[in-house]
Amino acid sequence: MYTTLIECSSLLKNLSRPDYLVIDCRFNLSDPLWGQKAYQQGHIPTAHYFHLDHDLSSPITPLSGRHPLPDPIKLAKRLTDVGLSAKHQVVVYDESNGMMASRAWWLLHWMGHEAVAVLNGGLAAWQSIDAPITTDLPTPQAAPLWTPSLVPSVISTEQLWLTAHPAWQLIDARAAERFRGEVEPIDPIAGHIPKALNRPLTDNLQADGRFKTPEQLKAGWLTLLNGKLPENIVHMCGSGVSACHNILAMEVAGLTGSKLYAGSWSEWIRDPQRPVATGSY
Repeated sequence: MYTTLIECSSLLKNLSRPDYLVIDCRFNLSDPLWGQKAYQQGHIPTAHYFHLDHDLSSPITPLSGRHPLPDPIKLAKRLTDVGLSAKHQVVVYDESNGMMASRAWWLLHWMGHEAVAVLNGGLAAWQSIDAPITTDLPTPQAAPLWTPSLVPSVISTEQLWLTAHPAWQLIDARAAERFRGEVEPIDPIAGHIPKALNRPLTDNLQADGRFKTPEQLKAGWLTLLNGKLPENIVHMCGSGVSACHNILAMEVAGLTGSKLYAGSWSEWIRDPQRPVATGSY
């Protein structure tokens, strides 16, 4: 069973197995239709497409961030409609670095399905080994609906007071210039939550878009955690998507149990009374 990452060679070897379910998660925040179009132009054989806004999030509300968590019952229905059962190994991928795929990975773990892994290096790595690409659409094989058993791994805005305790730490996965408040291409206010630390998701990756080794990841994360327990780490980003990449990286490193602040920066700034920091700290 693969629960964090899977290499392209392993997926290729197992692709024809009926107990494997592949999900394409490609998405572009600035062009929400891009991922669906890219999927139609070519995808890993047997893969089904899941849209970040429509499948992996619920509708935005006046108080929420940009990508609220989906209704787990609705997502479970969507997954079983394409064949997911408790016995399936799920493989999720995007174009390269795993940012979107890690959202799907985290959601399935949150819902109690452990056998889910991100394709290391995504479609770019798949194509680099001359693995097959198709435009054929898979025929859904619906499975019985299952009831998710949610894992308590989500922190709400109201619970963020926990991170004020010295044993806890909030970590922001956005690019350093966004964290510092120098630029903000998406949200109306720039900056970060006071006392958060910055760990851009790109720090988890090698130059080719694949994840660093578990040993490299562990060394980097232990330095940042500075003695804090993994289960007392809360991850955030702009809208609760790229933060999942940092959770995955910690899991690959064997540092298990960290949490997700699902609303993230885009929810935090909904209330003008909440404090905002700029700079590196």
